Parts: sequence; C-alpha cells; structure tokens
Amino acid sequence: MERREMPRVKLGTQGLEVSKLGFGCMGLTGVYNAPIPEEAGIAIIRHAFEAGITFFDTADAYGPHTNEVLLGKGLKHFPREKVQVATKCGIAGFDVNGMRVKGTPDYVRACCEASLQRLAVDYIDLYYQHRIDQSVPIEETMGELKKLVEEGKVKYVGLSEASADTIRRAHAVHPITAVQLEWSLWTRDIEEDIIPVCRELGIGIVPYSPLARGFFAGRAAVESVPSESLLSKHPRYTGENLEKNKVLYTRLEMLSKKYGCTPAQLALSWVLHQGEDVVAIPGTTKVKNLDDNIGAVKVKLSKENLEEISAAVPAGEVAGSRLLGVLEPYSWRLANTPLPK
Repeated sequence: MERREMPRVKLGTQGLEVSKLGFGCMGLTGVYNAPIPEEAGIAIIRHAFEAGITFFDTADAYGPHTNEVLLGKGLKHFPREKVQVATKCGIAGFDVNGMRVKGTPDYVRACCEASLQRLAVDYIDLYYQHRIDQSVPIEETMGELKKLVEEGKVKYVGLSEASADTIRRAHAVHPITAVQLEWSLWTRDIEEDIIPVCRELGIGIVPYSPLARGFFAGRAAVESVPSESLLSKHPRYTGENLEKNKVLYTRLEMLSKKYGCTPAQLALSWVLHQGEDVVAIPGTTKVKNLDDNIGAVKVKLSKENLEEISAAVPAGEVAGSRLLGVLEPYSWRLANTPLPK
C-alpha cells in the first residue's frame, strides 16, 4: 500500500510537528473492552501510519505497561524519524483509596527510563505528566522533565489534565509543548479557562476522547453498551442520562446526513476545526473505524457550520459527569499544586 500524506500541525513553539490527526493507542490493550490480539494491534498501528498518521499516543498506565510494549513492536516497522511518539507518567496505580498519582523527580525519571525500554526507542518525542500530583510543587516535577530534555531522552514536554495555574507555573520552568485534555462536542468546559491560557502561552492542544468516549462513533455505541464494558459504568452511558444523551446523538446523526459524512466524521471534524493548534487522538480497535476517523480530516466546515453543530449538541444539555468517579479527584479543575518551599 502506498503511504498517504496528511496535513501537518505544529504543536507548541519549540518545533514539534505532527499529523493533524493522531492515534490514541490505549484501547488496543483493553480499557473499555477486552484487549485485542497483539498482531491485530500492530496491524492497526501500521494501517494508521500508511494512512498518514505519524503521531501515536500511549502511557505507562495503559495495560499497565503492555500498551507501550505493543506500540514499540508496531514502531519497528517505520523509520523512527517519521513518527512522533507520545507517552505519559504519573499514574502509579490503583488501590482501595482510588487512583495513586505521583510526580516526584525520582519517580518521573524512573518512569521515563522504563518507558524508553518498553517502547524500544532512544528518545520520547512528547512526554506528558499524565495526572498532576497535588502534593508535589509542579516546579519540582518540571525540573526533572527539563533534565530529561537536556539529556536527550525526551524532546518535548506536555501536561495532561492540568489546571490553568499549573500550566502557567510549569511553562515558567520549561516550555510546555502540548496540553492533553478531554475535548469533544459533549465536553466543552476547557473552553473558558484552559484554551485561552494555552493560546496565550503558545501551547498546543491535544484533545483526548474527541468522539465523546465513542458516543458519537456510531449508533452501536449509543444503543447497546456491553455489560462487561467499562463504559457501562460511565455516568453519561447509564440510566436516564443515556436516554437524554441519545437525543443529542440523533441530532448529530441528522446533521451528518446534511453534510454528507458520518456522525463520527462530523464530531471529529468539529474538534479539528477548533484551531490550527489542535490535534485530536481518537482511538479504535477496528480498521473500518480508523478509516472513518481519517476521513474527518477532509470534512470542511465554515464558522456557520461549526455554530450549527455546536447548537445541535449544546454542552449544557449533556447529562452526567464526564468522568468515572475514581478519576474525579484528578480532574484539571482540582489539579493545583503547592508552591515550592
């Protein structure tokens, strides 16, 4: 298969350039559903690259660890300089008290070394703090990330689910290239505080779950969530909330017919049209869905189109919290850290 080209985007102002659409690898090793066989996962990664995607997103917490290993095996099939690898550290696991988040310098360094080995690469293009450790000054975490950049182990630094104050303080220590946050038609709360700060500081924006955790990916996700799927416990996929949210899906579905594309393409294109500094990272375990997502890059929307789509799915009408309860304490809204001593 001849490799296709995709529009490129500069994330941040430090020189990182990636494909306009990235690929979120998380689901390949099972989070919402069961993991898929390794060879199928590698085949999806290869298909994404051949279709023009060069930006691959993983984390040490996915699996845990197995997702990085899988991506590393997939990367062996491409020239290293042609792909941009993003991974993350900071989620130290789960216990009876919920999620454990760690941002101490020694932990960050140990995680980076381990990720390099699992990915079988010499450097990580974009290294994020996955969740913010609210007990460690962000300046201490960033100080270690800066050292990793100076040593050539990391090229660029990112933050995920960080508050506006944390982003500013981190950026003052070492330039932040990208901030990863949930952003989709049904999760718009970052538009007020976070997006303006990123744009003021010249930081790229990487929306995760741009298809609303699969809600806008197709009617199957809306109609029947398997009981063994993690989504069956998601507040927006359960009970009355789901019934209310189905109305929003139907509206988007009707609009997609008008625009001559699929609901997934329209939802994804809406995210991609939010700015020249935006790179969405939808994930999937099916080649058919991957091709559908890639088709979103070709959907052109005017300012009036974007307003019409936003009005069809008003953020205020979405029923239920955007996060599973165990993740709530680590939302960007709470992601502030103490000042350095």
